[in-house]
Amino acid sequence: MRTITRAATTAAALVLLAACSPSDAGGKTKLTIATFGEFGYAPLIAEYEKLHPDVTVQNRVTDFDTHHKGLATQLATGHGAADVVAIEEQYIPQYRKAKDKFVDLASYGARDLEKQWAPWKWAQGTDGGFVVGLGTDMGSLALCYRRDLFQAAGLPTGRDEVAKLMPDWNAYAATAEKFTRQTPDVKFADSAGTVYTAMLNQSPENYFAQRDDSFIGDRNPSVRNAFFLSGDIALKGQTAGATTFTQAWNVAIKQGSFATVACPAWMLSQIKEAGGDANKGKWDVTTVPGSSGNQGGSFLTVPKQGEHPKEAYELARWLTAPEQQKKLFLSDGILPSEPAVYEDPQVIAHTDPYFGDAPIGRIFAASADKLRPNYRGLHDADVRPEFGRALGRIEDKTDQSVDQAWAEAVQQAQAALK
Repeated sequence: MRTITRAATTAAALVLLAACSPSDAGGKTKLTIATFGEFGYAPLIAEYEKLHPDVTVQNRVTDFDTHHKGLATQLATGHGAADVVAIEEQYIPQYRKAKDKFVDLASYGARDLEKQWAPWKWAQGTDGGFVVGLGTDMGSLALCYRRDLFQAAGLPTGRDEVAKLMPDWNAYAATAEKFTRQTPDVKFADSAGTVYTAMLNQSPENYFAQRDDSFIGDRNPSVRNAFFLSGDIALKGQTAGATTFTQAWNVAIKQGSFATVACPAWMLSQIKEAGGDANKGKWDVTTVPGSSGNQGGSFLTVPKQGEHPKEAYELARWLTAPEQQKKLFLSDGILPSEPAVYEDPQVIAHTDPYFGDAPIGRIFAASADKLRPNYRGLHDADVRPEFGRALGRIEDKTDQSVDQAWAEAVQQAQAALK
């Protein structure tokens, strides 16, 4: 889902929480659910407790890295994991290989729910007949842009016109050139890393081959093209160097320091929060350059070490049911991975006044229909950061050329695999 650092806690706090294993109190079954960032679950949990008066649910919320590192430790030691644990899509391949640590949700009838999800989403959460997790959201992409800044640069401002202006990433780079010439004090993109990630998410393979999981990041043209286009934009000073969801990014949003960002549906609430009321109506949403890609999405899993696996499964099943997924989109803009929900007339008709009444339901539903997921690989999380850091060095004006940054990223990625 959202790789953000809201509600960040220290690792020590996580260990303390982990030490408090769920127990029954007052005759009620106590369940814990662990998520990273805000999944919008608070009102749903309250509703679930009303529907199930014999159950209490505690939601542990930590930041992305702490959450996933903590889970690895909990599974290795055999204690401390929540009853229901969210796992982001880039980590799912690793945990499918460690399925012996999880309850096979098929044993509780999960396979009967298969048609609920887009086929690719269901496949991500399974290993053969073993069901590791139930899908939550997905991150099909759109493009968020500042209408006022486009107007100041003499560019089209209407959604359809902006989409026609940038049908692919080469056109996006060309538009960045035009924008910078007219408004040199404002950057076109938030960061090279965001552009790079969006381009990668439109490729069927990134750093590893789907056939045998071998490292291909050094020779995959999709990776190289994405790196050099985004690196060139950074080298020309057309990015704000604001990594998504950092404090610098929040400030840049509030101050209007950049004009575009590739945005999955869940990012819209973060833009609103960072921009505040002063920026309402300045942002808009249109289709993303290139084909739709997926940025984010999670699964609810049930570790074996929990005391109440059946009850944990029932909670995960309820939270991922179409009715709840629809509520999450309408309230928090979290796009469901279930076609029956994102094709629902009420979802398609949904607009957002903060983004100039943009028809976000229609835009993201259309993006979802075109989405083709990419293969991440078992060690994606080990090598991906090296390329991001390399782009950051270009933005930081370390006198590295794009070629030099690329060569160093490849070398460090290969070293990480050893």
